Amino acid sequence: MAQLYYRYGAMNSGKTIEIIKVAHNYEEQGKSVIIMTSALDTREERGTVSSRVGLSRSAHVIDTQSDCFEMVKQINPDASCILVDEAQFLSRANVLQFAKIVDELNIPVIAFGLKNDFQNKLFEGSENLLLYADKIEEMKTICWFCGRKAIMNLRFHDAKPVYEGEQIQVGGNESYYPVCRKHYFNPPLDLIGK
Repeated sequence: MAQLYYRYGAMNSGKTIEIIKVAHNYEEQGKSVIIMTSALDTREERGTVSSRVGLSRSAHVIDTQSDCFEMVKQINPDASCILVDEAQFLSRANVLQFAKIVDELNIPVIAFGLKNDFQNKLFEGSENLLLYADKIEEMKTICWFCGRKAIMNLRFHDAKPVYEGEQIQVGGNESYYPVCRKHYFNPPLDLIGK
């Protein structure tokens, strides 16, 4: 029986490399996968999921107006698995479309993304995946500063922490650190941006 999975973690928790690994495992067994990613992720070439360790795969681009159910029916309604990167950027409608794929097409969907933004508010996609996913799993990583479990994302600019602004600012290690709660509220200012 197919299920909707949500695997979330702070920045640098290995979400994209996990997508590439899962896709490889399916394909090595002769099974087909569909990889999808958000149109908002502009860090690499559009339609590419790319991990920090240097591996990448092509992906179908989706945005909040996409009908993911119809896209999957057109791409391959017999796919063995659907893998979604940057799932925090999904709309509620997108999440419900992925649930429909699971329920009506019997294809498992594994969505990977952040849970909370730099202000510790849920993204729309994250909130709805937490509500509708059959299984929720945390992908762990460590705080940039101390080695405790990172549960938050610290945005910084000009070596200063940023706690206000637009929710979405695409970036990597040049703009965000995975941090524990202590260092979210009290980051070592002499180490930011180094």
